[in-house]
Amino acid sequence: MTQLELARQGEISDAMRAVAKAEGVPEDEIRRRIEAGRLVIPFNARRRCKAVCGIGEGLTVKVNANIGTSHDYADADAEIRKLQAAVDAGADTVMDLSTGGDITAIRERILDESPVSLGTVPIYQAAVAAVQSRGSLRSMTAADMLDGVRAHCEQGVDFITVHCGVNRDVVKTALDCERVCGVVSRGGSFLVDWITHHQQENPLYEQFDELLAMARELDVTLSLGDGLRPGALADAFDRAQIHELNVLAELSARAQEAGAQVIVEGPGHVPLNQVASQVQLQKSLCKGAPFYVLGPIVTDVAPGYDHITSAIGGALAAAAGADFLCYVTPTEHLGLPEPRHVREGVLAARIAAHAADVARGLPGAADWDRRMSEYRRQRNWPGQIDCAMDPRRAAALRDARKSSDAEVCSMCGEYCVFKVLNERAR
Repeated sequence: MTQLELARQGEISDAMRAVAKAEGVPEDEIRRRIEAGRLVIPFNARRRCKAVCGIGEGLTVKVNANIGTSHDYADADAEIRKLQAAVDAGADTVMDLSTGGDITAIRERILDESPVSLGTVPIYQAAVAAVQSRGSLRSMTAADMLDGVRAHCEQGVDFITVHCGVNRDVVKTALDCERVCGVVSRGGSFLVDWITHHQQENPLYEQFDELLAMARELDVTLSLGDGLRPGALADAFDRAQIHELNVLAELSARAQEAGAQVIVEGPGHVPLNQVASQVQLQKSLCKGAPFYVLGPIVTDVAPGYDHITSAIGGALAAAAGADFLCYVTPTEHLGLPEPRHVREGVLAARIAAHAADVARGLPGAADWDRRMSEYRRQRNWPGQIDCAMDPRRAAALRDARKSSDAEVCSMCGEYCVFKVLNERAR
C-alpha cells in the first residue's frame, strides 16, 4: 500500500514516524497531511532508502540535486563522486538524469550508494533507446514510454518526473505563443515533437490510469513535470504555462483519488515580481499539493552564477509556499557540472530553503541563526565554525585570513565592534 492509502486508513507507517521525528511534528499530523495530499514521502517499497524524506506542508523546505551522464561525459565513477558531493553538502534528494553510457547500470550504482531518495525522468532513457535502436526520437512508441516508467519503478526509484500535462491541446497553445525560448524542458521537447509529428495524444496523458497503477504498486511518488515551463523571463506566465498547470491540477487530483502520492513541478525562469504569484496560483489550483520548483531563476543574464540567481528565486518561492527546491549549479546553461559545482549548487539552494523556513516561522528555524549570532557576539570561533551551514568553507576562509589577534577577524582587528562594546560593558 502507498503512504497515502495507509494514511487514509488511519495507519501511521514507519516512514511517517521517521519524518515526524526528523521534523519535530506529531505523527498523526504527518498522517493527516499525507491523507489530505499536502505532504508526500518518496519511498519506493522495493528499495526503502535509509534517509526518509518528507516533502510538503509545514515541513522544512527540501533541496534536490540533479546528477547524471551525458553523451559527451558518460563516466559512472564521476556520477558517484557527484552523488557523494551532493549528500555531503546536505541534499535531501538526488535525481539521476543520465542520457549517456549504460544508463540502467549507472542508475543501479547510484541506487546502491545513495542514502537519500532518488528520482529519475524515465522518458530520457526511452528517447535514448529509440535513437540508438531506430535512429530517431520520433520512433518512440507509447509502449516504450510506459515500459520505461515501469522499469524505473521496479528498479527501486523513489520518485519519477512524468510530463503528463503536455497533451495535444496544451501543445496547440504552446505553438501559438511565439515564445522567445520555446520549450526548454528536455522531456517536454521530446513530447511536443512526438505529438506534432504523429498527430497523436501524449501516451503519458492518455494512459494516465495505467501510469497510476504502476506508481501505486511500489509507492513511487509521481512528480508531474512542467514540460512547458518558461526558459526565459519573457516567456513566464504565458498561456501555455498556465494551460499546462491547469491540466496538472486535474491530474494531481486524479492521482490522489487513486491513492498515488504526487508532487507538482513548476518554473523555470520567472521575474522577481512574479515568483510569489506563481506559487500561490499553483497551490490554489492543485489544492495544496507539494510544489517542486527549478530555481526559479530570476534573471537570464548571469551564466556562471545561476546558483545565485536560482537561490534568490528559490528563497522567494519557498517563502510563498513552495516545498521543494531543485538546485541549479554555476554551470547551468553552460555544461555538465563537476562535483565542486554540485556542492556549490546544493549549498546555494540550502541557504534559500533555510531563509524561507525562517520567513515562514517554522518552529526552531530561527534558533539556528540566533545560536550563530550569540557565538559571534562572544567571538567564539569554534562555535561559529560548527554552527555554519558549510563548516569546511567557513574554517578554510577563517584560516586563510587570520588576524594577529585570535579573538577577532582580520576585517576589523582591534576595532571589532563586539570587542569594543564587550570591553565597555565590563
